[in-house]
Amino acid sequence: MNARVPQDRAERPYDVVLFGATGFVGELTAKYLAAHAPDGFRWALAGRDLGKLERLRERLTATDPACASLPLLRADARDADGVRELAASTRVLATTVGPYVWYGAELVAACAAAGTDYVDLTGEPEFVDRMYVEHDARARETGARIVHACGFDSIPSDLGAYFTVRQLPEGVPLTVDGFVRSNALFSGGTLASALTAIGRGPQTLAAARARRLHEPRLLGRRARGPVGPPRFSRETGTWALPLPVLDPRIVARSAAALERYGPDFRYRHYASVRHLPVALGGTAALGATAALAQVPAARQWLMDRWEPGRGPDAERRARSWFSVRFVGEGGGRRVFTEVSGGDPGYGETAKMLAESALCLAFDALPDTSGQVTTAVAMGDALLTRLRKAGITFRVADAR
Repeated sequence: MNARVPQDRAERPYDVVLFGATGFVGELTAKYLAAHAPDGFRWALAGRDLGKLERLRERLTATDPACASLPLLRADARDADGVRELAASTRVLATTVGPYVWYGAELVAACAAAGTDYVDLTGEPEFVDRMYVEHDARARETGARIVHACGFDSIPSDLGAYFTVRQLPEGVPLTVDGFVRSNALFSGGTLASALTAIGRGPQTLAAARARRLHEPRLLGRRARGPVGPPRFSRETGTWALPLPVLDPRIVARSAAALERYGPDFRYRHYASVRHLPVALGGTAALGATAALAQVPAARQWLMDRWEPGRGPDAERRARSWFSVRFVGEGGGRRVFTEVSGGDPGYGETAKMLAESALCLAFDALPDTSGQVTTAVAMGDALLTRLRKAGITFRVADAR
């Protein structure tokens, strides 16, 4: 079905509105847009506190005088009328405000109704599934592309698997395993989102069940993202610990939508740890955190240890890095690929979100609408943008 794109979209005042611009990642995203936006780019900063937005604009203007006239839009994520007005003013709405299960639903609803493209940084499965059930059909009608997980969750995994699949034969069953390594720290906002997601187990399961009832069945093909067992990976020489994150579901949804992934596709996602004691300690810490997150008082105590809006300083971010290594197999061929870059949770996440918004606003893209993944909505165009921006996608070996 061809989407009905609103005729007024090209005439809207803004190409991109960045919502939540004064948060930790929001400010990094604003700085990236200010430094890398194309000529004639029409954008605005949005948030609840005009005073904070004005101070951010002053900081941006100190490095780029053109930002002195940058529009500031006041909006509250829970104000349905205000959010609808915000969505109708722009071609693309990018939001960094989480936890998204608390602060994201009105934004998605408004974008789906207005035919406005939407990007966020969520890693919350419950939120993604709820938004699919509630707004995918409307977004398909209006031509809106609702693209979740446009940061470290889950672009390296999604586009990394997409890049790996393209190195393998067509028309055959394929398997891809991803192995994540990083030395980075997290911010208070990331901790709040993670603990909220972990602490909402029943709601997450209910949202997944509702999605399965609404989602069309894949006929004649299979695409899976199961949780793999802990194991020693001879391919990488590290201990592989399954990561209970959104990434495998995103990759599997890309595989379901794109026939290039073959008739039977499977993706597994791991943390890659060199030493067994570290692996055992990490597993124990994750289990303890998950148990504490089930108790509201304990969950709030953990959140209070690191307030939202704070994160690692510039010096620490400059020392941070990430690497996701992929092992792809199928049709008698095995390939080893890698996606790598700098500070994953903040510097590179801001870059990924900004480039995703610019990609939707300006690039020639496949004819898609509804809730779609980065690989489906933007694919090669976003891959090209991220490579130019300094994120590495490479083939390490092929046999």
